[in-house]
Amino acid sequence: MSTVQHDGIGESPGSGAGEPPASPRPLRIVLADDERMVRTALRAILGAEGDMEVVGEAATGAEAVPLVRELRPDIVLMDVRMPEIDGIRATEQLLAGMSEPPRIIVVTTFENDAYVYDALRAGASGFLLKRSGAEDLVQAVRLVARSDSLLFPAAVRALAARHAGERAADEAVRALRARLSERERAVLRLMTAGLTNAEIADRLGVGPATVKTHVAGVLAKLGVRDRTQAVIAAYECGFVRPG
Repeated sequence: MSTVQHDGIGESPGSGAGEPPASPRPLRIVLADDERMVRTALRAILGAEGDMEVVGEAATGAEAVPLVRELRPDIVLMDVRMPEIDGIRATEQLLAGMSEPPRIIVVTTFENDAYVYDALRAGASGFLLKRSGAEDLVQAVRLVARSDSLLFPAAVRALAARHAGERAADEAVRALRARLSERERAVLRLMTAGLTNAEIADRLGVGPATVKTHVAGVLAKLGVRDRTQAVIAAYECGFVRPG
């Protein structure tokens, strides 16, 4: 029997004339993990937050992919190791098959696992350890939803430093690096260090809007979706070196 859980949450009606504007809608979250107890714990933690709602659950990657395509959540918490289709393949399928895919946070037991690196490389926006506390979980979801900073930058850098050397950068990737302007290279270095857009603006003495434009340029030229993949690309093409 399928373990997919779909909460029948409908759209809230629009405000009538003279009514105060509606508050921002909560972040919609789908949980994908083959352990029911893990899903239950995640649902309890996230459901207690006023700006979040869990709208569906799946126990395998094969269940998660169609569920996410149907519900179109903002965030997916994806177990990296699941039966049928693991979190890496599920991430690849979602990012390839949706025009506006959700942000994906892979959930793992071991932070140095090559599976985690592969999931980030496939397009996940960050990873979270299963032993993380409730506060870390909630902050991670909000940070990834904002997408203006790197989730756990030190851990992502450690993963990239450990595994990027195993991926030989081809000439196309090296040429891509050369296309970055001097300012974009400076922005990429600060992105890799985990700075937010506001912190980068302060460091470079420019406005936040200018930084946002440079970040968009970096992502486009590297051919990546977000900051996490930009960090991985920076290591794999030799722009940033371990140590």
